[in-house]
Amino acid sequence: MYIIVIGWLYVTVLMALTESSVIAGILSLTFYGLLPTALLVWLFGGPTRRRAARMARQANETNAANEANGFGETKQPHDR
Repeated sequence: MYIIVIGWLYVTVLMALTESSVIAGILSLTFYGLLPTALLVWLFGGPTRRRAARMARQANETNAANEANGFGETKQPHDR
């Protein structure tokens, strides 16, 4: 998906460079490039964010269950 984002931003930068004024270039880069790209990445990144949150929650539950059962990390005394 990131190759599509990079390609689209490349096209919009070139479009912005050919505008007649600097303000028109900035506006076309913003409204044709940055805002739609940010929306696309946010929408399609949702499943990845949910999967990462679910994995973190499962890891925390597993660690809590292991500590409750006595299988947690034990601190060893330092040898000196």
